[in-house]
Amino acid sequence: MNKQDKKIASENMSMNFGVRGWWVIIYQALMFFFLIGFSIDGLNIVAPAFSEATGINYPSVLSMATVAGMIGVVAYIVIAQINVKVGARLLSGVCLIGAGLSYIFLGHSTTLVTYCVALTLVTCFINGAAYIAGNTLIAQWFPKKKGLANGFTTMGHNCGSAFYVPLVSMMIATFGFANGLSYLAIGAIVLGIVGLLTIRSKPQECGLYPDNVTKEVYEREYFDGGKDENGGWTVVKLLKTKEMWLCALIIGINQLVTTGVMSQLVVRNTGLGFTQEAATGLMTVCALIGVVGSYLFGAIDQKFGVKKAILIFLAWYCVALAINCTDTTMGVYISVAMIGIAVGAAANFIVSLPASVFGRHGFTLVNSVFFPLMQIVLMTNYVVNAAALQITGSLRGAYFVYIGLLVVNMLITLCINPTKYNKDYAVEDQLKKG
Repeated sequence: MNKQDKKIASENMSMNFGVRGWWVIIYQALMFFFLIGFSIDGLNIVAPAFSEATGINYPSVLSMATVAGMIGVVAYIVIAQINVKVGARLLSGVCLIGAGLSYIFLGHSTTLVTYCVALTLVTCFINGAAYIAGNTLIAQWFPKKKGLANGFTTMGHNCGSAFYVPLVSMMIATFGFANGLSYLAIGAIVLGIVGLLTIRSKPQECGLYPDNVTKEVYEREYFDGGKDENGGWTVVKLLKTKEMWLCALIIGINQLVTTGVMSQLVVRNTGLGFTQEAATGLMTVCALIGVVGSYLFGAIDQKFGVKKAILIFLAWYCVALAINCTDTTMGVYISVAMIGIAVGAAANFIVSLPASVFGRHGFTLVNSVFFPLMQIVLMTNYVVNAAALQITGSLRGAYFVYIGLLVVNMLITLCINPTKYNKDYAVEDQLKKG
């Protein structure tokens, strides 16, 4: 390669994703928005509103989210295998429609049993759309620009945290519980229908190449996978591969800590003397700052690679939580901003790390194993959070436990080869050597 040609695809920081590519990014960002709204942050309004409308005990209603999450771990194994068979376009569209219909069912639920069934369906469908099908789309469309692409898609996470709660609150107050949820559900259904009509599982299906590169660049810098859709992988082979377990542990711990921190952030800040309104406002600020974190760490990932990006992220997160543990007003303000950056970055790595390690060839199968394993690690957050509170006796003490987990995650991250099975990067390495 001459000096002029050294700017290979993985080193290119331009955002020339093309019209089709940008639509895939926006589609995934919207799926993340509904994911956060339907199954996570939106429950802060939906659960108490359902309790008030039906007279059912609020703690019982709240516990149904745990039930839905536990059932989801098993469901994701099935959904991920369906993704292997039918492809990300069909799965994402059907799951979005399923999530919307289930959300309507949730709005019309009148008993704890029907609420639990509806919430479980919503959780399974929306995670299937965003995390299983959506992450597969990103891996296929942007194998070498996934850092930059994720920097935009995960903005949907943060916008969901910042805007969905006031949106669902306004809709319920204006139209009532059932209609308020139903009108929001229509948005997911419409997105699913549009996705089925316009999204393609791979760029080649619409005459394009990954990362929106030219045919010449693709033939020179990418590996042609031939007809083997699974890239030579089987489920058993993946389960015997060390890197699969390392990916699941690294991302699982990241998400475990993030879930613990965000679920307790308002309670933590009210315990430090902030009013409920001020503490809730700080959480909204945290989510909005997360938009910056999404892009910032996406750019770091693109520039320096996912392994270095994760190590920088973990160090940043440790400092953020340590500052919060000073229990000072200024410390809270600084830490909320830093936590916002970290939370915005965390979701980037859910697809970026396994896609970097295993590549796009067979990623649909890789994700079918990785995502359920990662979810199992994530779901231990209930046990870890309860144990941390019991052992330390305070949320401050729990934060020190989180810092310890993040340090352990740094050591695990140091052990991983971030491009070990990535065939596109193997071609690139040969090109550089030649």
